[in-house]
Amino acid sequence: MPAESSDPGAREMATTRGMVSVAMATYNGAEFVTEQIASILPQLAPGDEVVIVDDASTDDTVEVISRIDDPRIRLVTRDVNWGYVRTFEQALGLARGEYLFLCDQDDVWIPGRVDLMVAALADHQVIASNLASLGGPNRIPGPFWIKDWRLWSRDSGHAIRNLLRLLAGVQCYWGCAMAVRRDALDYLLPFPRFLNETHDQWIGLCGNMARSMGHMNSRTVWRRVHDSNLTPTQPRGVIPALRSRVMLIRCLAVAWSRGLHLVGSRKQR
Repeated sequence: MPAESSDPGAREMATTRGMVSVAMATYNGAEFVTEQIASILPQLAPGDEVVIVDDASTDDTVEVISRIDDPRIRLVTRDVNWGYVRTFEQALGLARGEYLFLCDQDDVWIPGRVDLMVAALADHQVIASNLASLGGPNRIPGPFWIKDWRLWSRDSGHAIRNLLRLLAGVQCYWGCAMAVRRDALDYLLPFPRFLNETHDQWIGLCGNMARSMGHMNSRTVWRRVHDSNLTPTQPRGVIPALRSRVMLIRCLAVAWSRGLHLVGSRKQR
């Protein structure tokens, strides 16, 4: 992979659109992480960065990443496993760009993803797109009563409806298909201390409360479905589902305490 492009047009792009940071969490991802990074780097300008926080992998993930010769990659390693929520929180906190893309270790970015989402972030602090399955159907399965679990741009402005659907478990935001502007970090970070899963739902909840959540019709990520996915592909049962709903309600209270309902009110005036 090239260390850096000498193309003045690429440098101009990074300057005019602002710096892009990719925030990736890794844990025992040696098998797929090289393919993922290879799909990301061609979409970035020389001044962009890929911030990778490794959550104490026990395989050779760190060695695999270290062999990729590209100065845009910033690799941070931990000796203690904190879990993926805290790992993404740290990666976002370390990112220096104007536009921050959340990134899983085992997916593949569809060409054009960065340009599409940066353009959408001109009007929204938080943006979420759709997914396709890598090597599978052009959709992501949801609960059994939802044939194609996806987002529509026409729903971007329906913040209250989106929040109610999110709390009911019929609205889903996929972290690997989300990006945020730097000014959104003012209310997104730190993550609530009790949050131990679904950091992407926290981001979607905050974006809607701030009246700055955008949905994209486009599918921008090929999601690799395998036995080690942290996001379940099948219903988890009543008790886990209820526990998740309670946690989201607690997140709503934290977002309220951070004044996001007031931010939304000011935006509507």
